[in-house]
Amino acid sequence: MIFENISAENYTHVSTIYEEGLSTGIASFETIVPSWEQWDANHLEFGRVALLVNDQYVGWAALSPTSKRLAYKGVAELSLYIGKSFKGNGFGDILMQKIIEICDSNGIWTIHAGIFRENEASRKLHLKHGFREIGYRERVAQRNGKWHDNFIYERRSKTIGI
Repeated sequence: MIFENISAENYTHVSTIYEEGLSTGIASFETIVPSWEQWDANHLEFGRVALLVNDQYVGWAALSPTSKRLAYKGVAELSLYIGKSFKGNGFGDILMQKIIEICDSNGIWTIHAGIFRENEASRKLHLKHGFREIGYRERVAQRNGKWHDNFIYERRSKTIGI
């Protein structure tokens, strides 16, 4: 098992997994995988990690800023995707543990995640790793013409700002 920083060199593998997630219709409001340049510009410099098992990319996780305001520099939004052939093997747990370690090492005190009501696997994964459901935004946006609720999950660091 190897962790790699997500970069222009491996983004093709990451974007393939991203596309698989988008095709489910319950992973994101996005419908098109962004170019490397767009993806890179929207994510933090740290906390962008791909997981490889037996030389295969099985999943990835990345952090995005939630605000440009200095007061919120320690708050990030999490994206986490597992390739469809690798779901149910504990790789989500491994990536989640890694991203939490990265957050703690880089001054991130709160991690947010927005999850579709229908994405039970993701909701359970986040709860398992210390996130709590703080509410939901009702019919906040459309995906392919259908309105969706977006549940907000939050994890507060056990080591930063306590």
